[in-house]
Amino acid sequence: QVSLVETGGGLVQAGGSLSLSCAASGSVLRLGAMGWYRQAPGKERELVAHMTSIGSTNYGDSVKGRVTISVDSEEKTGFLQMNGLKPEDTAVYYCNALLTPLASEIPTVYWGQGTQVTVSS
Repeated sequence: QVSLVETGGGLVQAGGSLSLSCAASGSVLRLGAMGWYRQAPGKERELVAHMTSIGSTNYGDSVKGRVTISVDSEEKTGFLQMNGLKPEDTAVYYCNALLTPLASEIPTVYWGQGTQVTVSS
């Protein structure tokens, strides 16, 4: 069964850094575009970062200059490096990716389970 597994959340002090990972699990032919989103309590889910299959990136305005998205296509894993974290970055972070499962060979969007990031002041 194909899924995305996130790791790396946790508690960090303001100004600190965290790195999140999002790995495809199961029999996957290809990892295409990948994105990271976050949702804080009482707020809508918002874009943090996105990378297309050819490496073009897009970042949310609130995190520009502080986060970097990267993808290891061979390992079918994406990363989100976050620096200069602020209390307002506290949220559940979700990855999503366009995966092509071996079984279907149909590109399909999958979501990770979410990982909590808490930034203390």
